[in-house]
Amino acid sequence: LNVTEEKFVLDTLAGCTEYKSILDVVVNAFYVQDGRYCPISERNLYIVICYLATFQLEEIGLQHFSRIVKSLDTAKMQQFLRFFFNDLYLNTWIKDEWGHFYDSVYVKENWIDPLLRWQPKVQQLIEKLTDKLSNRTTTVKTSRVTRPKEFNLTVPKPRAIPPPIPASLPVLPKRQPVPPSIYKPPKERKQLEEIKTKNIQKAKDLLLEANTKQFRCATIKPEKREFLYRIISAVLVLWPQISCEQYLEVVWESVLTPYFEELTIDNIPIKLNTAAILREGALYQRKLEEELKRVENLQQGAGDPSEFLEWQKQMRGKDLEEQLAEIECRRLQGKLSYEEAVLAHQNVIQENKKKADLLREEKTELMHLYAEKRLQEQKEMKELVEQVMEGHKNVKQVKAKIQEYKQQIVQRVCEESGELLQKALEEKEEKNRKRYELIQQIRAIESTPSIRQKFVDLTETGGHGLFGEMSIVELRERLALLKEAQKAAEEEKRDQIIHEKQAKEQLILDKLDQISQFRAELGRAAALKQEEKKKSQSGERPMKDERILNLQKKIVEKTMERKKQAGLL
Repeated sequence: LNVTEEKFVLDTLAGCTEYKSILDVVVNAFYVQDGRYCPISERNLYIVICYLATFQLEEIGLQHFSRIVKSLDTAKMQQFLRFFFNDLYLNTWIKDEWGHFYDSVYVKENWIDPLLRWQPKVQQLIEKLTDKLSNRTTTVKTSRVTRPKEFNLTVPKPRAIPPPIPASLPVLPKRQPVPPSIYKPPKERKQLEEIKTKNIQKAKDLLLEANTKQFRCATIKPEKREFLYRIISAVLVLWPQISCEQYLEVVWESVLTPYFEELTIDNIPIKLNTAAILREGALYQRKLEEELKRVENLQQGAGDPSEFLEWQKQMRGKDLEEQLAEIECRRLQGKLSYEEAVLAHQNVIQENKKKADLLREEKTELMHLYAEKRLQEQKEMKELVEQVMEGHKNVKQVKAKIQEYKQQIVQRVCEESGELLQKALEEKEEKNRKRYELIQQIRAIESTPSIRQKFVDLTETGGHGLFGEMSIVELRERLALLKEAQKAAEEEKRDQIIHEKQAKEQLILDKLDQISQFRAELGRAAALKQEEKKKSQSGERPMKDERILNLQKKIVEKTMERKKQAGLL
């Protein structure tokens, strides 16, 4: 190269190295978008063209730049210049990416604006390259070539296809017939139906037996009916008015205590577990301590609150009786309102019946009109169907022709599929033969005997150089010693558990003796208290309230009126 060319090459190389970062931005984007199929070995070529267009276009001029571009591959240069000199790319992402490396104002004034000024002239160069690509013709020198002539030979007759050998064709296995059990209902369904009928019959028998022989526990005894009535009345009256603790105290003293005192106390033996025995023993021990504390207080001069408690009990009983009477009044008032509501409902039913009769008459008239209209529509539909049937006759002929054409196509496809199936069977037979030969070779290799024998001495160590290394015999001896020590520890633990169990059983027996003594004393005290109460109680029953009697009379009158109205309906 002469001095000028050498200087130009060196300046271009230095510029490409200096501005490598911003040139890589353009070339990398070109490879991602338009140059996906360009080889990576031409990357330096695009870097040089980008550098010349950006920094040297003012110095070398458009004519010299065009000669450089035309000396290279036309399609590649046309593709790259069209990508680089795009107005949208220059004003958007190229300017933003170059702004990351240099000042944005400097980039716009010195690089982007000159490229936009040169863009129309470069666009003309791109159009020339495009025309060159579209009008490119390859001129090939044609030489005179000898053209041979065909021999006039006799045309042989087509050979007939030999029939296939039956032994070479693979025979498909014969399909098993469908078992007849598929078309029969399963036995399980029949068994389930039988079980279902038996269960229904059994349930009916049980229902009949239950209706004829009622359970004894379902009938309320006369002596318990009054007790249950007291509990329900106390729940309805006292629950929303007082706290839970006060409610339980009142129910216990006024309802439950008299009932339990009336019961006969029998010392029935009950089987208790350990927790129940300890719990009951602690309860009696706590009661004994409270009784001793009360006796000590009496000895020291404290008063006895039994009189006050008796008066409080009587007053609470009176309050409860008044509340029960109030509840009965409310119940009877509700029943009276129910009877009045039934009468009003019966009156509404009579009015609805009259309205229904009127609607029924109007409905019959509308049905007559609808039937006449329906007959007219049916006549019109028959005429329309006759017209359509005439048009269908021509369509049937066209369908018959189409059906014949489809049958011809199906016949051709069946012939072609038969030939393909024959080829597939031959290929499969060849593959099975090769596979059989390979299996025979593998079996022959596996049948060769191999000698594997190793002698082991159990008294020698492994020789791995580890701490505590021992032979198998020594390991077995140590394991035997460990098992003996473990067995001795288990025996000692077992003896300890037996001693603890015996001590616990003795404690439970002592508690049972104490509980039986307490129960006997409590039974005697309850029997004495019940005898005293029977002597003091009187058998008079309180008279009913006047309000309750009046309400009962009104309810009877309303019931009679309702029954008369029902008979009229």
